[in-house]
Amino acid sequence: MKAINVGLLGIGTVGGGTFNVLKRNEEEITRRAGRSIRITTVADKNLELARKVAGPGVKVTDDAFAVVADPDIDIVVELIGGYGVARQLVLAAIDNGKHVVTANKALLAVHGNEIFEAAQKRGVMVAFEAAVAGGIPIIKALREGLSANRIEWIAGIINGTTNFILSEMRDKGLPFAEVLKEAQALGYAEADPTFDIEGHDAAHKATIMSAIAFGVPMQFEAAHIEGITCLDSVDIAYAEQLGYRIKLLGIARMREEGIELRVHPTLVPGKRLLANVEGAMNAVLVQADAVGATLYYGKGAGAEPTASAVIADLVDVTRLHTADPEHRVPHLAFQPDQVRDLKVLPISEIITSYYLRMRVDDKPGVLADITRILADSGLSIEALIQKEAAEGEAQTDIIMLTHKTVEKNADAALALIEALPVVRGRVTRIRMENLQ
Repeated sequence: MKAINVGLLGIGTVGGGTFNVLKRNEEEITRRAGRSIRITTVADKNLELARKVAGPGVKVTDDAFAVVADPDIDIVVELIGGYGVARQLVLAAIDNGKHVVTANKALLAVHGNEIFEAAQKRGVMVAFEAAVAGGIPIIKALREGLSANRIEWIAGIINGTTNFILSEMRDKGLPFAEVLKEAQALGYAEADPTFDIEGHDAAHKATIMSAIAFGVPMQFEAAHIEGITCLDSVDIAYAEQLGYRIKLLGIARMREEGIELRVHPTLVPGKRLLANVEGAMNAVLVQADAVGATLYYGKGAGAEPTASAVIADLVDVTRLHTADPEHRVPHLAFQPDQVRDLKVLPISEIITSYYLRMRVDDKPGVLADITRILADSGLSIEALIQKEAAEGEAQTDIIMLTHKTVEKNADAALALIEALPVVRGRVTRIRMENLQ
């Protein structure tokens, strides 16, 4: 049977890994796909690197648009990244009748609705397993493996850089800035780590998972995003004392009123499996009505883990290459005419519990004033630590864990607490998830 010809756009870390895995496991991949899969053309601005990685027998060019227009190419793999030229190339490939495999979570989170609509009209596939959690097959699990279920919520550690930083802060008691430098030196963090540490990367991935889980359009612009830059190591230590660990979670939850879609530091009970995901590893916990909770764990980045997902998509597309477009797995799991435009709830409407830390004057009656405000605002206390003031100091910390409430109630209570003359500075608030 005729081989499938692949045009690869971008020959960086993942592109190189894709070449290596395809070559090493060629026999197994062919047995699974039913025909051989060959990268015949590579487009990259660095022609010298492209020739070195691709080797003999592969056409190398710096004109990516020529690749997506080449009639001999069956599948285009986009590994360029970003929103600009990658979007143009993907749409051009679709317009030319090419199937597309991409690892570009940012592109799909922001422009996925446009891309999937174009692919549907043209009768081609867009596969994107590598866009979320690297080598973990979470997209296939959500889109196919759990298709009998009503998915209730997803909570994921989906950014390895931030998980490494939080793990090191907990283990070594070091401040954020110091651990960030360590992460950069080890190659876990970019020279400009903003995309990771401010939560945008995780939000792109959470947006994609929520769309597949709930059958809704991509709504990245509505996601609530907080990073880890303002976390204090003292809060990580207090959380540990209370039996919790702090993780940057991407959370998507279905409610009657709409969808919660949020990324932020979160206290997770230490006995939960998700709390014990350390270093640069990723994990996604999915709660569904029939199967219950399922956990997906593995390497969320790197050359060969991500290449594993890229090649899995190549195999899927190859298997369905000649199939009737109406009988393929829909891009967002649900049939296109069944995708529902449910709203993403504002952060003020989410329901969760909280870790609160406040610096207060060490004098009688302070705790009573604070608990009265919380009670009047509908917040009940689950646990409390009142630290003794250090010798010679006139202030101390109060740490509380609350029961669940609507966030706008917590906002109102904290505004009143911060206005008390005995409370010094802002109250530190971190959301909590029990993940049961």
